[in-house]
Amino acid sequence: MRKHWRWVGVFSPELMLCVGDAHVGPLRRRWWAVALPDGTLREGTRGIALGPGRMRVRGVMDLALEETAGVEVTSRTPGGHSIWTRKQGGIAARGRVLGREVEARAIVDDSEGQHDRRTSWRWSAGVGTADDGAAVAWNLVDGIHDAPGRSERRVWRDGVPVEVDPVEFATDLSRVGALSFTAWAERSENTNLLVFRSRYRQPFGVFSGELPDGTPLREGYGVMEEHDALW
Repeated sequence: MRKHWRWVGVFSPELMLCVGDAHVGPLRRRWWAVALPDGTLREGTRGIALGPGRMRVRGVMDLALEETAGVEVTSRTPGGHSIWTRKQGGIAARGRVLGREVEARAIVDDSEGQHDRRTSWRWSAGVGTADDGAAVAWNLVDGIHDAPGRSERRVWRDGVPVEVDPVEFATDLSRVGALSFTAWAERSENTNLLVFRSRYRQPFGVFSGELPDGTPLREGYGVMEEHDALW
């Protein structure tokens, strides 16, 4: 079945959030989550409007996104199918979340294609500040669009993307490459709809260490993810 989805994550020291809208053939799933530094996680599946330049959840958030052309990658799966993704790293997000004004940076993931019936990956995306003060963002993956070259792996420095080498994820999601990760809160699902099954973990948290391009982080905020899907 053909799949397509849009996922937007917004990250800051005060709060982190995501909104997603995914289609697997005729099935559709939408969700949102907001994580706070004290470990609080609020989430739901209703009242969502997610489109170019705007993300809204009724009574929860209303944010404008300064979208860019992003980085596009087309790959072949192990099963020979064509899949596509576009990643935008570190774009501005402004608006209100839970009644407070928010000005932060975001990652946008648009993906589409005929992914293999069984698809698994580990992924990390986030934003931060380098030791020298540069604004950075990253998109790192293992298991999908992860060829040695022409991959979706990117580090953005002051808005300029650079492809980076393959990275290794810790099985407990505590590390990716030379980046260490400490979780605030975790969104997870274990879905079994017979023709569609999904086991999914996505913790929000803080990063420290060094990006794959050799940039030391002063601070970093984002997500780790592990997804195993039969779709």
